[in-house]
Amino acid sequence: MKAMVLHRIGEPLRLEERPDPVPGPGQVRLRVEACAVCRTDLHVVDGELPSPKLPIVPGHEIVGIVEAVGAGVRNLGAGLRVGAPWLGHACGACPYCAEGRENLCDDPLFNGYTRDGGFATHFIAEAAFVFPMPDFPDPVAAAPLLCAGLIGWRSLAAAGKGKRIGLYGFGAAAHVIAQVIVWQGREVYAFARPGDAAARDLARSLGAIWTGGSDEAPPAPLDAAIIFAPVGDLVPIALRAVRKGGRVICGGIHMSDIPRFPYSILWEERQVASIANLTRQDGREFLAIAPKAGVQTHTIRYPLAGANEALADLRAGRFQGAAVLVP
Repeated sequence: MKAMVLHRIGEPLRLEERPDPVPGPGQVRLRVEACAVCRTDLHVVDGELPSPKLPIVPGHEIVGIVEAVGAGVRNLGAGLRVGAPWLGHACGACPYCAEGRENLCDDPLFNGYTRDGGFATHFIAEAAFVFPMPDFPDPVAAAPLLCAGLIGWRSLAAAGKGKRIGLYGFGAAAHVIAQVIVWQGREVYAFARPGDAAARDLARSLGAIWTGGSDEAPPAPLDAAIIFAPVGDLVPIALRAVRKGGRVICGGIHMSDIPRFPYSILWEERQVASIANLTRQDGREFLAIAPKAGVQTHTIRYPLAGANEALADLRAGRFQGAAVLVP
């Protein structure tokens, strides 16, 4: 197999050859068809997330074909297309797992962070933590759904049932979940970096009724705002944009520090909350919804050896939608 490997924080990934992996009990080996490049991968490579397993193969938006199964795997067979997300293992025994909140597991493993991920031609996954995807004929289009889509879905659920939803940072997650919001009959208000006309154009093409810079106020108070950009300065801006009783949801795994802000913009029962990881139930729900909602992902393909270029382009904001590595 071939893999793009991070050996030291801040260094480029290296293309390496390794022996083909053998699935152990309860595991499956996938031939990777596509792996999307997530901002979380940037946080890993840039050292913004603590203590990754090094060396590590990044990547956690993985679509592939089951090639081999380990002992005890009965529900997945060779030739089946499946997806593997960020959460690669949960202990099943801690209080959070017992409550059905495996996204907060005390002893988890995360693909591409604490266990090798999908920037590779082959990948080992726990069979219990992959999603069958036989109804997704295009693996490249499906790959961003495994994190951008799932985190967007969990964030939207936390935002509540209000009609006017603001999306701050119109990248991979926002461009997916905006389509679901419109399909649900709600309104999308899209906030992009000042001057980012391409992001605004994409938002309008996906049904946003208003687009503006992140420094602008929407034309009407929002029922909720979801912040996908890893920018803490957006929290007080979003609080000012939501109505009384509105919610601000921080959808990223990493965010710069939130600045001090006056209590008056939090008062009147406004709420600020974060989203952490995902559960398998999130995956089952969203992957059933996405085809019904007609979700179309906007993707830019890179070869596996172009992973460093894809990460650099994402860091610089040089594309709209999602980058996808295609081995």
